[in-house]
Amino acid sequence: MIILLFSALPIEAQCAMCRAVLENEEGQGAAKGINNGIVYLMSIPYILVFGLGYYIYRRYFKAKN
Repeated sequence: MIILLFSALPIEAQCAMCRAVLENEEGQGAAKGINNGIVYLMSIPYILVFGLGYYIYRRYFKAKN
């Protein structure tokens, strides 16, 4: 799981329109910031679902004992 998390860092998550506008910029600073923001916003639902799954898993096995 940790290897998968770190292997997904260099992805590009920009839509076609954002990418076209930001590619024209010198230095690509804003493009990198937008890309990091998109990846950050994309990861939040996965973290929440994982947390909920872990909570349900713990409650299930705690009730069994």
